[in-house]
Amino acid sequence: MTKFLIDVNLPYYFSFWNSPEYEHLKDINDEMNDEEVWEYAKTNNLTIISKDSDFSNRIIVSIPPPKVIHIKIGNVSLKELFRICSLLWGDVIKLNVDYKLVNVFKDRIEGIK
Repeated sequence: MTKFLIDVNLPYYFSFWNSPEYEHLKDINDEMNDEEVWEYAKTNNLTIISKDSDFSNRIIVSIPPPKVIHIKIGNVSLKELFRICSLLWGDVIKLNVDYKLVNVFKDRIEGIK
């Protein structure tokens, strides 16, 4: 079963992240730097979910684990972010199986091997 690590820059209480497969960085150590987050995810075979481009830039030249889901929706309200993500999330999870990076945009998702 794939497990996920939600970065501190994303909401804590999205219902589709409310299951044992999802860990939020706030529950582990919200003061970790990017390198520590990367190593934690790698050690625990987690997919990082973040709005931070540092993780997606790093995975391009790395071999998983970890994998990365990059939320590239921009500045929108929390309600709009939830709406977009909840509509796309099933497909995001499916792409995550075969791709090391999944980019999530307002109107589409893309996988990069």
